Amino acid sequence: MTLPAVYRKLRDVDFKVLRVIEGFMDRFEYVPVDIIERRLRVSPSILSNSLSKLNRLKLIRRIRGAYIGYILTFRGLDCIALNSLSKNTVLQAIGNKIGVGKESEVYEGLSSAGERVTVKIHRVGRVSFKQTFRKRTYGVERPSTSWLKESIIAATREYQALIKAYRAGARVPRPIARNRHIVVTQLIKGVPLYKIKILEGAETILEMILRDVKKLYLVAGIVHGDLSEYNVLIDMDRIEPTIIDWPQYVDREHPEADNLLKRDVTYIVRFFQKKYNVRINLEKALAFVRGEVEDIGR
Repeated sequence: MTLPAVYRKLRDVDFKVLRVIEGFMDRFEYVPVDIIERRLRVSPSILSNSLSKLNRLKLIRRIRGAYIGYILTFRGLDCIALNSLSKNTVLQAIGNKIGVGKESEVYEGLSSAGERVTVKIHRVGRVSFKQTFRKRTYGVERPSTSWLKESIIAATREYQALIKAYRAGARVPRPIARNRHIVVTQLIKGVPLYKIKILEGAETILEMILRDVKKLYLVAGIVHGDLSEYNVLIDMDRIEPTIIDWPQYVDREHPEADNLLKRDVTYIVRFFQKKYNVRINLEKALAFVRGEVEDIGR
């Protein structure tokens, strides 16, 4: 069952149950049913029906042993966050899934103002635990921390980066709101760079990307940290790029910032050279994004 279909099946009491379980997950691996009942103060039959429904819809998971307890699943967290965004008059509706990444799902949505938006749901844990730790510059300190918390951290970081990047005038999706592990942004029409075999004006596109990297570094004070052909969308009508996927960004003062900046620029310059035969001097490109020279060398 799709996320929108599941969400439509929920009632107020179901959201209350989900929130209580969420609130006690720091204290219990599985939240005891008697704790949930005492906090909600609803009849045992109403609670039992709601728990059975949520478990059936895979929004929570039940354990039976010394006691009966429940834990929130990713889908349960999805529904809590969507409900909060709706109550805060951010989202009016969520539509079809339009993308899936290693650590996210992306849906199209409709804002309360009637604007078409992107609803990005972070799913840290799609990749292996070791991969997540190796690739990220942030992270939990011990393996027992849940993927739900890691996903909330990732969404928080991405939203912070988007605000900084957008204010600096870089071509990024306009940030609208965040709740838990969900980030809502302006809907960007575009084709991922890696899917484009022939790119008209490829040289100009690369220059646009490098100018945005420079704005990000010098004005916003951040480095993307994972810039590649998978994180750039190309608007085929306007022929311009948008840089997406920001949870791995670092501040310019970060000890690894310069290395990550060099990696970002090296990767994107070499990709354009290999794929579109665009040749830009790498050392001059690096000097340009650092603000050391005025022109991008070739």
